[in-house]
Amino acid sequence: MSEPARFLNALGHALAVMTLYPADHPSREGAVDDAYRELDDLSAGPVPPSFTFLDDEVVYGRERLRELKAWDWGRRLVAAGIQRLELERRISRDEFHGFLEEILARLTLSAVATGEHRQMRGLGIKFGAVGLQGEADAQAPSQLDPTTLELTLGDEAETLRWLHQQVQSGGPIPLIEAEAVVRSLSVAMHGDRRVVLPLLQLKEFDQYTTTHCLNVAVLAMALAETVGCRPSDVRAFGVAGLLHDIGKVRIPLEVLTKPGKLTDEEFAVMRRHPVDGARILMNSHDELELAAVVAYEHHIMLDGGGYPLLRYPRPAALASRLVHVCDVFDALSTNRPYRDAWPLAKTLAYLDERAGTEFDPDLVRAFRAMLDEGSAQMRVLHDDRMAVTA
Repeated sequence: MSEPARFLNALGHALAVMTLYPADHPSREGAVDDAYRELDDLSAGPVPPSFTFLDDEVVYGRERLRELKAWDWGRRLVAAGIQRLELERRISRDEFHGFLEEILARLTLSAVATGEHRQMRGLGIKFGAVGLQGEADAQAPSQLDPTTLELTLGDEAETLRWLHQQVQSGGPIPLIEAEAVVRSLSVAMHGDRRVVLPLLQLKEFDQYTTTHCLNVAVLAMALAETVGCRPSDVRAFGVAGLLHDIGKVRIPLEVLTKPGKLTDEEFAVMRRHPVDGARILMNSHDELELAAVVAYEHHIMLDGGGYPLLRYPRPAALASRLVHVCDVFDALSTNRPYRDAWPLAKTLAYLDERAGTEFDPDLVRAFRAMLDEGSAQMRVLHDDRMAVTA
């Protein structure tokens, strides 16, 4: 069993024992000692420990802890509004004991004094409600403040570039890394009580595919939430959005970033990326079937136009129609090698104009409502990692 899993199991055991025995009981103190030793060993590493609890999964940093699938204490922590746990530094045994008392109070819905809450925030431990909208927020006690995470996404961009390099070298899609990026995007989106859309804007044109795929993943998850998709489907749509352009790894960079008009031969190369992407995904992992469908269909219009040309016309999947809206919105809203970004009003007007022919009109309406009603706030993150509220 991994060190993070050993600590969480010891944490769950300590909380269980604390509910059974009074303060200073030897069994209680022994369980706290065991959990603290595991945490202290974990904290000795170069990276401060951080855990995210989503559905039936536990993520340590960016790694899914498979041995803790459907971990019962994870569900209990989520129900108490504790979906994210981070240590900012190594803590003492007394600080850890105080942290356990705080968690126990939340688990038992005991009243927690405001002063105690402020004190806990100064102990080098951050915890709170993050994750997918509607997943556990409604269950969280009203006194909980969600953890506010710094929005940079630099690590996510680096991971996606590495993922593209793996595929370019002939390897399969690293599924765990792709899912980890999507989870990180979800956490960044929900670090506030209002959904935040952290959209990257990198200066170098050879990075625009990375930027675009991260942005489409964020927009796809936000739109999927807006139309009422289940949390598991929201993340699946996020993975599909992240990987929708994976076929472009087969396109020469000079074609992909060409500032002028493409030749007929170059455009034919560009139009192959949906088919190439679907093949890459289908050959990588069975769990990427939806992502493969989206990669294949994300340029197919509602009226049957677009590409690839279907021999037997049929409606595209919901995920494909949804990603198509997000794909075009981000493509028009960001600088490209061949043109400058469009203003927001012009981009939304284009979606409205093409609703019913190119785009699903219900999804366009939902997308506009998501932005117009202020339920989602856009923050543009430049490559200097500075956040600007749009």
